[in-house]
Amino acid sequence: MRLLDLFSGAGGCSVGYHRAGFEVVGVDLNPQPRYPFEFHQADALGYLREHGAEFDVIHASPPCQRFSAMGKLWPEREHPDLLTPCRELLKASGRPYVIENVPGAPLIDPIMLCGTMFGLQTKHGSQLRRHRLFETSPALGVLTPPCNHAKNASVIGVYGGGQHPQRRRIPNTIGVYVHSGGSSQRDCLDFSCFTVNDRRDAMGIDWMTGNELSQAIPPAYTEWIGKALLEVGF
Repeated sequence: MRLLDLFSGAGGCSVGYHRAGFEVVGVDLNPQPRYPFEFHQADALGYLREHGAEFDVIHASPPCQRFSAMGKLWPEREHPDLLTPCRELLKASGRPYVIENVPGAPLIDPIMLCGTMFGLQTKHGSQLRRHRLFETSPALGVLTPPCNHAKNASVIGVYGGGQHPQRRRIPNTIGVYVHSGGSSQRDCLDFSCFTVNDRRDAMGIDWMTGNELSQAIPPAYTEWIGKALLEVGF
């Protein structure tokens, strides 16, 4: 089964689908030197128009800034809605599809997935609570695993800039690697202590840079989605 991953970035979604059993081809407007499969640098919507019918399934992760909390902090910046025209082209392709985006995006009957559903965390136990929505056609009609937000747990963010202040606190029982200049591996208790390797561990991704991680989806999410697609048939 061939799957087209649009707006692929460095391939977090692609690796998940590959693990589920798909042959994956990625497309992104920007070069992706660490993308692990066949890759085409191109406009995603243009590629979808020309080649969508060549694939069995299509996944799309249109830019989320228009709908994200971070994007709303700077309303003067223009963030075009690529989700709506992408959905229209996906429907026109006649192929089963998945659209991924952030909470708050106008997806239709989406499934919500979270890192805690798959036990994603750093080696020191800081949980990944990255919630993402998935609109699927056909609808999967399956139950998702429950979130497992542990009470008083440390939470790691993978955002490239900052994160919500309430999520910066790391309990003393959680050891995280200190930033440069610290005296101990367990003496730093703020967001800056999380290293790129901590973020890689939490995401289940070992091939990306820090900036690439900030835009990525953990492969565990799309491995689950891919297996569910194969189970329901299409």
